[in-house]
Amino acid sequence: MKEQEKQPCIKFLSQQLDALEIPYKVYHINGDATKPVIIGTWEGYQPELPAILLNSHMDVVPVFEDKWTYPPFAAHMDAGGKIYARGAQDMKCVGTQYLAALRVLKSKHEKLRRTVHIMFVPDEETGSQNSLQEFVKSKEFEDLKVGFALDEGMATEDGRFVAYYAERSLWRK
Repeated sequence: MKEQEKQPCIKFLSQQLDALEIPYKVYHINGDATKPVIIGTWEGYQPELPAILLNSHMDVVPVFEDKWTYPPFAAHMDAGGKIYARGAQDMKCVGTQYLAALRVLKSKHEKLRRTVHIMFVPDEETGSQNSLQEFVKSKEFEDLKVGFALDEGMATEDGRFVAYYAERSLWRK
């Protein structure tokens, strides 16, 4: 059985990256197949420049179903258009926005100067000890030549894009 068939998140993301013709790799930190780090790489025309990293996570905060108005994983939309779905904002909306932005750029046949990496990690909500914290110490991460990274932000109802600097601890010093 292929890896993409074992885990739904890998299958979905690999399909998205394949459709965008963005090559990707799946890393298993310390051999843990249950915690894949998926990285798609769209090479820029000056790949020697520091790259841009778009980071997202695939996990969600634990669920207490009795506290939900609708089943948390049903992705229910009420009559007013509000969506009730565990993880819809943290972090699925941002990962989807990254993919959508790349889709638009690629559809316009844009070629960026810098390489863009889009990364999906498995365990941000539990501290990333078994994925990102280990991955940033690896040669594979160093080879990405990350110069700038975007990670999760905050949804707004008025269309603003809010950026935070150093809101969270650094991955690497």
